Amino acid sequence: VFQKWVNREISNFDYLIQLNTMAGRTYNDLAQYPVFPWILRDYTSEELDLNNPAVFRDLSKPIGVVNEKNAKTVKEKYISFVRYENFEDPLGMIDKFHYGTHYSNAAGVMHYLIRVEPFTTLHIQLQSGRFDCADRQFHSIPATWQALMDTPNDVKELIPEFFYFPEFLENQNGFNLGQLQMSKEVVNDVVLPKWARSPEDFIYKHRKALESEYVSAHLHEWIDLIFGYKQRGPAAVEALNVFY
Repeated sequence: VFQKWVNREISNFDYLIQLNTMAGRTYNDLAQYPVFPWILRDYTSEELDLNNPAVFRDLSKPIGVVNEKNAKTVKEKYISFVRYENFEDPLGMIDKFHYGTHYSNAAGVMHYLIRVEPFTTLHIQLQSGRFDCADRQFHSIPATWQALMDTPNDVKELIPEFFYFPEFLENQNGFNLGQLQMSKEVVNDVVLPKWARSPEDFIYKHRKALESEYVSAHLHEWIDLIFGYKQRGPAAVEALNVFY
């Protein structure tokens, strides 16, 4: 599979799906759902220029420190993590970590897929029979990216649906997802980047970005973090990539 990918005989999307499968990730288990990377960092321009390297996320860094200003906080947390995370660990049994949450978990999958069943029902069950408050829901792609840049506490990567399934961005079932506290904006369809004219247009351009020359040249750096030698040990510590 690796050689086929290197020879450009399979797409980046197909390679990532196969890597996820080989790592034991599956659509049948929300706790081990396939994980895909955030690949862009430009969610505000009117047009998306895939020939400009500046529109892409740095794939060599974990999402928590793509914004350089978060790196200091993350390093400090690792050095004195018990104080930062309020962990009760009198025996010193918990290994040090940079992030108290994970880049992929069941709640994160339900967060992204809240508008489509069976994930809507699963989300409601998780929230004791109701939708979570609107401000915590997935309501905007630009806002979600901005939140990742503003704080290293949320480190969710993406799911494969961001590259092929426009329906998850639409509230086709008409669920009452509430309204945002500050703006009073009603949460309905997911707010798209300015460069996307529709959910289908977003998926088309996002998939094009995944298969772009820039991502093809740098995707291995992200794979090292998630599936490779930077998952644990000294290489993970150096890369600020240690998870609780």
